[in-house]
Amino acid sequence: MPMPVKATKTEIPDVLVVECGVVRDDRGFFSETHSVPMFEAAGIHETFVQDNLSGSRRGTIRGLHYQLASKGMGKLVRAVRGSIFDVAVDVRRGSPWFGKWTGRTLTAENGLALWVPVGFAHGFLALEDDTLVTYKCTSTHAPEAERAVRYSDPELAITWPFTPSLVSPKDAAAPLLSAAEYDFVYGGG
Repeated sequence: MPMPVKATKTEIPDVLVVECGVVRDDRGFFSETHSVPMFEAAGIHETFVQDNLSGSRRGTIRGLHYQLASKGMGKLVRAVRGSIFDVAVDVRRGSPWFGKWTGRTLTAENGLALWVPVGFAHGFLALEDDTLVTYKCTSTHAPEAERAVRYSDPELAITWPFTPSLVSPKDAAAPLLSAAEYDFVYGGG
């Protein structure tokens, strides 16, 4: 049975909230979380080559991460247990949204996903203990291309739901956007 995918633009039009169809009955529910034809019908024409899964305690911040353009990685992010506040920051030179962020609460219950395209730094804050997050990626992990922007950069002014309590040394030491290395160029559209 077809389960249409709905993709809704956020404040930054290239970042999308993705809602997959769900069938519920007395057994529980079923949802196709990825289907090439349905994603294409919703306007998402991407090839996913890697799946990631992370587990986090409440208060854990992960990000803001990206890979340089030659190894750029788009991500389709969803919480499969617990909840996160998921954020995308535009780091594309020439973009009218450069340095702006958009965020959404993704929960196992709401079933929403966030499409974070290449050219965006991505991060999330775990809102509950034992939160599991999965993300489909358009590129494989390339350590030599890894970059980050500090999650607490005052110029970005991200409104996190609460102050993170678990931050990796690497994320805590990430540069501010003004000092970060990025090589994405906005292509219009």
